[in-house]
Amino acid sequence: MPMQSKNLYPQKTAEKHDNLDAWLTLYLTPGLGSAGCRKLVDFFGTPQQVLKTSRDQLLRVPGIRKNVVPLINGPEARNAAEQELIKAQKAGISILTIDDQNYPDLLRNIHDPPVLLYVKGDLNNLSRPCLGIVGSRAASTYGLEVAEKLAGQLAQRGLTIVSGLALGIDGAAHRGALKAKGHTMAVLGCGLDVVYPIQHRQLYSDIPQAGALISEYPLGTKPEGFRFPARNRIISGLSLGVLIVEAAKRSGSLITAHLALDQGREVFAIPGRVDSQKSEGTHRLLQEGAKLVQSVDDILEELNIKCEVQFHNSISTLTNPESLNQAEKKILTLLDVYPKSIDEIIQETGLTVQKVNESLLLLELKGCIEVLPGKQYKRKIRSG
Repeated sequence: MPMQSKNLYPQKTAEKHDNLDAWLTLYLTPGLGSAGCRKLVDFFGTPQQVLKTSRDQLLRVPGIRKNVVPLINGPEARNAAEQELIKAQKAGISILTIDDQNYPDLLRNIHDPPVLLYVKGDLNNLSRPCLGIVGSRAASTYGLEVAEKLAGQLAQRGLTIVSGLALGIDGAAHRGALKAKGHTMAVLGCGLDVVYPIQHRQLYSDIPQAGALISEYPLGTKPEGFRFPARNRIISGLSLGVLIVEAAKRSGSLITAHLALDQGREVFAIPGRVDSQKSEGTHRLLQEGAKLVQSVDDILEELNIKCEVQFHNSISTLTNPESLNQAEKKILTLLDVYPKSIDEIIQETGLTVQKVNESLLLLELKGCIEVLPGKQYKRKIRSG
C-alpha cells in the first residue's frame, strides 16, 4: 500500500507532463514565439495535436511563416524542451501552461497572455488579489519612501504587491511588502535564472520566500530592452489595478498604465511636485482620469476590498509634537518630503546659522527629520 500512495494519480501526472512537454516543444521552436503558439493551438485544439499535424496542414494557419513550419517538432525544439525541463527542475522553477489550473485567471483573460509562465516561489501567490506598483528608475527620495510605505500598508491589508524588480520605485515596492511580512511578486524581463539588475540580488533571493519570481521567457534569456514593455502587460494583467509612483513624460511606467486601462484594470497615481519632471507622467495620468491616491484607503475603496488591518495611513501627516520649540516648528513646517539644503533653510526661515544647526540636530534626534547625503534635510513621512 505505501508504494501505491507515491503514485496515486499516475495518469493525470503523465498527461500533465505530456501537455507541458508539447507546449515547451512548440514554444522553443525557433521563430515561432508565443503568438505563433497560440495561433496553432487555437487552430488545431491542443499542442499535442499541433505536433502530430503534417507540414501541409500547418501551412494553412494564417500568420505562420513558411520557414518556421519545418522546425515545428524538429529535433532542435524537442531537445530544447527536454533540457529546459531538466534545468527548471534543478532550479526549483515551475513552468505553467496557459491551460494549467494554477495559471492565474486574470492574466489568462488579457488580450495576449503568455502561453507559458515560469514561476519560482509558492504557486498559491498567483491566486491572491494583487496590486501593481511601478514608477521611475531614477526616483526621488520622496517617491521611494512613498512607494515603500504604501506597498507595506497594502501588503498588510492582504494585497500581493506586483512589480518589475527594476531600480527605483519597483525595488522600493518589493522592499515595503517584504518589510511588512506581506507577499510580493516580481515579473522579470529575462529568464528566471538571470539576476537583473545585479543591485537587486538580495531582493531576487528574498522574494520567492514571500511570493514569487515570474517570467514568460525561457531560462537563460538575457535582459534586452525590448522585453521590458512586453513584461509590463504581465504586471498589469496579474493585478486588480496599478499604482504609478513618479513617472516622467516618457516613462515606461506609462506603458504599464495604458496596458492596465486596455485590460480593464484600475489606474492609480501619486501626485508629486508641480515643478518636478519626475512627476509629469503621473500628473498627465491624473488629468486623464487616474484615481488620485493620498492613502491606501483610496485604493482599497476603489477596489472594494475589505481591510484585514485597520490603521490610519495618511501620506501627508505632519509630525508636530508638543515638545517642539518655536524654531523647530518653523523649520519642520518649512520642510517636506523633498530635501532642502541648510542654506535654503536659513534663507527661508530667517533664523541664524547657529539656531538652524541646533534645531536640525534636535529634530533629527526626535525622529522628525532625516539627514541625506550632502547635508540635505527632509521631513519624515509618518503614519498617524
